[in-house]
Amino acid sequence: MLDDLKANNRAWAARKIAGDPGFFKRLEGQQAPEYLWIGCSDSRVPANEIVDLDPGELFVHRNVANLAPPQDANYLSVLQFAIDVIKVKHVMVVGHYGCGGIAAAVDGKRRGLVDHWLHPIREVCHDHRHELDAIPEERARLDRLCELNVIRQVKNVASDVFVQDAWARGQPICVHGWVYSLSTGLVNDLGVTVGGLDDLVKLDDPPRC
Repeated sequence: MLDDLKANNRAWAARKIAGDPGFFKRLEGQQAPEYLWIGCSDSRVPANEIVDLDPGELFVHRNVANLAPPQDANYLSVLQFAIDVIKVKHVMVVGHYGCGGIAAAVDGKRRGLVDHWLHPIREVCHDHRHELDAIPEERARLDRLCELNVIRQVKNVASDVFVQDAWARGQPICVHGWVYSLSTGLVNDLGVTVGGLDDLVKLDDPPRC
């Protein structure tokens, strides 16, 4: 079973060693990343490759539509571990244009359990319905919803007690909102970086990107 994947693994490991003999030894002792990436589970968005980092340089949490819901123990465990144990300096919430989760949240179709997971996106859509309704082209409308969702998740992360407690004790953490383009390979910084409580207040009026 899956012999082709195991063969791919051996070939990949051999290429890594040929290009960098110390790669795996270095990786074995490397777990001090400065960055937490909260991204989408979409297979077309390889987190560390997008920013050209080795796996040990990026702590990664992924789920459908890159959500940071305050009631999700999985996400919260990753966030706390990243802040309190690894002591990351940057948290990036990274969505991507053409996200299937964003489209599924608002297309009116029933999909079962995932509909509950995607409900926060429908809330974002409702909160910004006047802006979104004014965008005539569907793809552009979904792209803007993707941006607005990232901004909402940045606000969720920055509002969390783990982040705010870190700020209170003087630990530097910035929360950033990016959207990755599948068509160009480039990230779009939405300009919503939060490095403290004063920045958080500004997210009540999301910028147009």
